[in-house]
Amino acid sequence: MIKIKRVYEKPDRADGLRILVDRMWPRGLKKKEARVDVWLKDIAPSAELRKWFGHEPEKCTEFRDRYFRELKGKNEMVSGLARKSREGAVTLLYGAKYEACNNATVLKEYLEEKA
Repeated sequence: MIKIKRVYEKPDRADGLRILVDRMWPRGLKKKEARVDVWLKDIAPSAELRKWFGHEPEKCTEFRDRYFRELKGKNEMVSGLARKSREGAVTLLYGAKYEACNNATVLKEYLEEKA
C-alpha cells in the first residue's frame, strides 16, 4: 500500500516505511524530527523540471506528463519502490505546500499504474 504525506506532518506508526522523494532536504526540518527511513532524491524530478513547474496549478497536467517520462528512465528505483509497497505500507514524503499536485502524488500515480 502506498500513501503520501507531507514530511512536516507528525510521523505515525501506520506510515510504514517512510521514503522522502524530494531532491532537496526540506527547509527547517531536522533529520531526527522527520524520521525518514530512506531518502530517494534521485527518483525526484530533475532540477530543470522542478524549477519549470514551480508548483503552479495550471502546469500540473504537463508536469505529470513530463515527470512520467523521466520516471521511465528510472526503472530500477521504480521497481524497488513497487516491491516495497507490496511488502507493506510505504509512505512517500514530500515537502511542497501544494498538496494536490507534487512529485509524490505523481509518483504514487505512476507506481499504481505500473502495478
